[in-house]
Amino acid sequence: MVARARARYAPREHRLSANEDHGPLGLTADEARARFAADGPNELPADRRPNLFATLGRVLREPMLLLLVAAGALYLVLGDVREAATLLFFVVVVVGITLRQERKSESALAALRDLSSPRAAVVRDGAKRVIPGREVVRGDLLILSEGDRVSADAVLVDGEHLSVDESLLTGESVPVRKRRARADELDAVVRPGGDDAPQCWSGTLGVRGRGHARVVATGAYSELGRIGRSLAELEPEPTPLQREVGRVVRIVAFGGTALCLALFLARGLGRGEWLEGLLAGIALAMALLPEEFPVVLSVFFALGAWRIAKSGVLTRRLAAIEALGAATVLCTDKTGTLPQNKMRVAELWSQDGGVVAAGSALPEAVHAVVEYGILASQRDPFDPMEVAFHALGRETLAGTEHLHDAWELAREYPLSPELFSVAHVWIEPGGTRRVGAAKGAPEAIVDLCHMDAEDAERVFVVVRELAGRGLRVLAVARAFFDGAELPPIQHDYAFELVGLAALADPLRADVPAAVAECRDAGIRVVMITGDHLETARRIAVVGGIDARDAVTGPELDALADAELAERARTTTIYARVVPEQKLRIVRALQRQGEVVAMTGDGVNDAPALEAAHIGIAMGARGTDVAREAAALVLTEDDFASMVAAMRLGRRIHANLRRAMAYVVAVHVPIAGMALVPVLA
Repeated sequence: MVARARARYAPREHRLSANEDHGPLGLTADEARARFAADGPNELPADRRPNLFATLGRVLREPMLLLLVAAGALYLVLGDVREAATLLFFVVVVVGITLRQERKSESALAALRDLSSPRAAVVRDGAKRVIPGREVVRGDLLILSEGDRVSADAVLVDGEHLSVDESLLTGESVPVRKRRARADELDAVVRPGGDDAPQCWSGTLGVRGRGHARVVATGAYSELGRIGRSLAELEPEPTPLQREVGRVVRIVAFGGTALCLALFLARGLGRGEWLEGLLAGIALAMALLPEEFPVVLSVFFALGAWRIAKSGVLTRRLAAIEALGAATVLCTDKTGTLPQNKMRVAELWSQDGGVVAAGSALPEAVHAVVEYGILASQRDPFDPMEVAFHALGRETLAGTEHLHDAWELAREYPLSPELFSVAHVWIEPGGTRRVGAAKGAPEAIVDLCHMDAEDAERVFVVVRELAGRGLRVLAVARAFFDGAELPPIQHDYAFELVGLAALADPLRADVPAAVAECRDAGIRVVMITGDHLETARRIAVVGGIDARDAVTGPELDALADAELAERARTTTIYARVVPEQKLRIVRALQRQGEVVAMTGDGVNDAPALEAAHIGIAMGARGTDVAREAAALVLTEDDFASMVAAMRLGRRIHANLRRAMAYVVAVHVPIAGMALVPVLA
């Protein structure tokens, strides 16, 4: 089911309307140039990376640095040029350290961005052309096939059973089917997610089939652009240290000013020594100013960034290092973070062998399940489930008669909304017999096999047991055909059930230990995902995350902000959520006083990454939008390295507090000594 949006994502003039369809010949070169001039390049608005002057301005606005500048100015007023020069030198050092670290991280991110240069295949002037993705315009006819990244928001106008991975937008790890658009759907605005929608979204990946799609929106006017615009409206939450430092600076400023004024008035009114009173007040204020604070902060942050970089974590904003040590809640996306994003066959079932775990040594009874599962897949698949069948076949059936690389594909019966199964018919070398292999939803395969109710129920009992453990279950069937002309539909074959295959995306091996370490450190781990609740619960249980209290997207929509904030105290799983809801969850936790770290890799995670105290993005698999919204970037996409960084952050946080306490303790006797001449 596709949920329709109420609001347009872009002004009407920047979206394709139904009367602008140019048919199978595509746009002409002149039309493409005109639209490129009108709409601009197909890329997100302006690089969000701050330039040198923007970074410098932000650094100079830090309260502690302003304190250092104020101290230097006071020394100049007193005529102590040496002390003033020393403090201004420290200002330069602090600014230099901050600029160097942040620009160094930006350079590393730029290298990640440059690892790929997206291209797009389009039809223009009736001919296929391959152009840079940034040159795609409204009305272009995209040519989509397996392995292609969709370059812009588009609707499918014709195709052969296209399936697309939308996980970077929705968080759902399973590809979704696409269908041809009706005439009234060309300019409809819907949201990503769900099977049998005609919309193909920018940044998603084709995993099966092929087709042509008409571009309806590009760049800032696409779904990616909508999320990008929402990022621009977010104000990052200040870290606990930033709030505390601001409070200390205010206390020192007001307290020093009050004491200076009091001393000035006391000496002036009591003894008539107005000038001496002014100088004494300024001296007292200088004694109170902890001018070492900015230097200590910068040195600790720079050393912290260097240390966590050795754990594979890039620091984009130095203040996040301290916040990392103060984190109380770690919100993690499921897709791309906890599992390996590598679907594998976990268990197999056959009527003769029962349920067995998939591994390097499979019993003969289930060899046929793997054999015909491979035959029902593409030879070089992109679909993660078909890749899993091939991987298991290479591991367990190599050197046996169950692999058929020399067979020739005679016909393919693709998946359809009427029958959720795929069938391939093969010709044996030197023979005339055709061998059919089908795989798909268990109910579809049972229907193909024309099983009676009793036999079907025996199969469904096993299916329910496997699905209840969060596994994705496919049924596999085979058929043999000796006729000269192949039947037009799958139902005309005499299929027989071979067995069941249960697939899973296994958890990263280091996740349970990392979650346990978080729990021991008093950090609550919360999973936020667009995937189904059952899948999220299974991953949570295996990973050691408390799975008792869960909220789904529809339930979350029904909660007011105050109710959500209260519910967020105990909830550890949020399933079937959309990007706006991820942002609401982060805000709700912050309202409860939690220091929130948020991990993610997809475009759908970016608003929450920007809003969290510490946004942590995946560097290798993550999108540019996610990486640029985050304060920290994991270069190896390793959940354990993030926990190691949090461990280092806690150590830095503790050492920083001890250093600050020492600085304050030193300034108390200095201030007392400054009063001695006054009281004498």
